[in-house]
Amino acid sequence: MSISDQAPLQSGFHAKSTAADVLEDIDLVGQIAIVTGGYSGIGLETVRALANKGAKIIVPVRSEAKAKEALAGLSGDITTAPMDLADLASVRQFAASMQDALPRLDLLINNAGVMASPESRVGPGWESQFGICHMGHFALSRGLFSLIEKAPAARVVALSSTAHKISDIIWDDINFENTPYDKWRAYGQAKTANALFANALSRRLKKSGGLAFAVHPGGIFTPLQRHLPKEEMIALGWLGEDGEPSELAKAGFKTPEQGASTTLWAATSPELMSRPGVYCENADIAAVTLPDSPMARFMGVDPHACDDESAERLWSLSEDWLAGA
Repeated sequence: MSISDQAPLQSGFHAKSTAADVLEDIDLVGQIAIVTGGYSGIGLETVRALANKGAKIIVPVRSEAKAKEALAGLSGDITTAPMDLADLASVRQFAASMQDALPRLDLLINNAGVMASPESRVGPGWESQFGICHMGHFALSRGLFSLIEKAPAARVVALSSTAHKISDIIWDDINFENTPYDKWRAYGQAKTANALFANALSRRLKKSGGLAFAVHPGGIFTPLQRHLPKEEMIALGWLGEDGEPSELAKAGFKTPEQGASTTLWAATSPELMSRPGVYCENADIAAVTLPDSPMARFMGVDPHACDDESAERLWSLSEDWLAGA
């Protein structure tokens, strides 16, 4: 991608646009989608909106019981299959089962993730946030790649976050083996990785006509905050002293349905046909922001998260790590 592509299109949508708004004129009958984390938070709203537009959806699940309960109120062609992004064997098994079951894959929404979690390891010793948010989804996407290529105009959407601004990839110590663990820096690194993944994948999909995008869904209260104590969310300004959402959060945070809008816009908008690999927010392409510019902490994308060279470096490293796992 060219950095000049990373410029808003004036899509007509805004921060509080809903999933239904961005899909109003979109027909998804016959489309096949996989949505990770599709039974909680914005993932659940993504599945609801896709199903309402006629798509067939497969939701990978760690807990069949929780998924069944969460999805019970939804109508449409929605099925589940077991998978845990922290367990590469289960990711590979899921991908293999989809190869056997599906003729193609039109939409892959890499929505699941963890945020600011305590230090832990997954796979062959990967830091868990990088291992789950990036490497798990990298393995899944690679396992499904031939199905994605079979679709005439497939799209892959990777959920990043404005938290990418916290940290570039820590190239010399991704797994915090020699650096004291910092849960927010680890999260920031993982979200940068999600953006760079979409950048690199977009070039690999060019031959088959597919597209890949990264999105920041916005601030939303979902189970993603499960690792944050109430005191920390008060300190961050998300909650008041009474434990209820602060005035700042009420003004700036989105509902889960609003939070799903950018994912669904990136997955379906014809306006993005000529903008492969870009990072999106508020149902539009995000502007490039410099770290010391006004409001840069809250909006836009920092250059390190949309750098082609970094994206290719991360792709190569991820392939090597996956091959050795």
